[in-house]
Amino acid sequence: MATINYLTAIEFDFGASARLKDIAASVGIRRPMLVTDPGLSAGDVMARIRSVLPDAVVFDKTPQNPTEDAVMAAAALFRDSGCDGLVALGGGSPIDLAKGVALMATHDGALEPYAMIRGGLAKITAKIAPVIAVPTTAGTGSEVGRAALITLRDGSKLGFISPHMIPKVAVCDPELTLGLPPRLTAATGMDALTHCIETYLSPRVNPPADAIALDGASRAARWIRTAFIEGGNRDARWNMMMASLQGGLTFQKGLGAVHSMSHPLGGLKAPVLHHGTLNAVILPAVLRFNRSHAAEKIAALERAVGVIGTDLASWIERLNADLGLPPSLRAMGVTDDMIPRMVEGAMQDHSTATNPRSLARADFESLFKQAMH
Repeated sequence: MATINYLTAIEFDFGASARLKDIAASVGIRRPMLVTDPGLSAGDVMARIRSVLPDAVVFDKTPQNPTEDAVMAAAALFRDSGCDGLVALGGGSPIDLAKGVALMATHDGALEPYAMIRGGLAKITAKIAPVIAVPTTAGTGSEVGRAALITLRDGSKLGFISPHMIPKVAVCDPELTLGLPPRLTAATGMDALTHCIETYLSPRVNPPADAIALDGASRAARWIRTAFIEGGNRDARWNMMMASLQGGLTFQKGLGAVHSMSHPLGGLKAPVLHHGTLNAVILPAVLRFNRSHAAEKIAALERAVGVIGTDLASWIERLNADLGLPPSLRAMGVTDDMIPRMVEGAMQDHSTATNPRSLARADFESLFKQAMH
């Protein structure tokens, strides 16, 4: 039996963020906490949102990869300020942090026991505070995802997963992405494309999600170069935000080895590594590994993205180069001595179970070796 459920309310249009006050009221939020990061807090996008939500309590200290310390600090501010819901503004980090705050502001105890691999799914209840997600990048899909990825104090990056974690409303306003720099456009766009590819390849049965993932992959492949080169192109920004949303809508199928590997890498304190860039760099090696067990699906993806005269893995490598992304993990600052711990993290990651080909320790060692070069 396949259980299929889609998913939450989505407001998708240029200018949708101007309706945030009414949207917040519709889900019972009267005293919102606005969660963002230092890069957005003093910019034009933040000013626009503050003009709509002038009385919001602001937490703007989200790190590049959200941490347990940041979650607990923001949850304390949430409770002390009498907030009753959250508006997350930014990429995946502020959105995931807001989900963590919504959990810890309403549930007792420490954060770690609520992680998926610690049996946390059954512990997360419907009393979680409501979240509205306002993405300002077109990549993570976290605005419709049921997971938050948070780095704990011991350095482990764990998934906190529950249907109750899905934001009550996703407010997708492509206008907020018009000023996104080219490098971030590339990295987050490849994140969206990777999500569509990995969820499509997941062996779980969900034909509606497969159709969404194929369309999202096609859309990202067609528009990512235009968004990278012409940042003000409204059609490109609309389509990249839609591709990101579509990747998120298919998360319930699970991801795969790309994310098993990028999650522990994202937990490193140094170097600080961007999740979407990691996915882009790791993806070719994993596609080659999976091809023997997912040949028909990879062929369908090749048709969807327009691969001609080569294979999907090589096509991704060329796309990464065209977008100015690094060619390897080593080029990102990862060193050989880090890899054994990353292999351990990948073996334990929740995404490993939904890779189309099963993975042993030696497989991850080989994949990391390939991604390093």
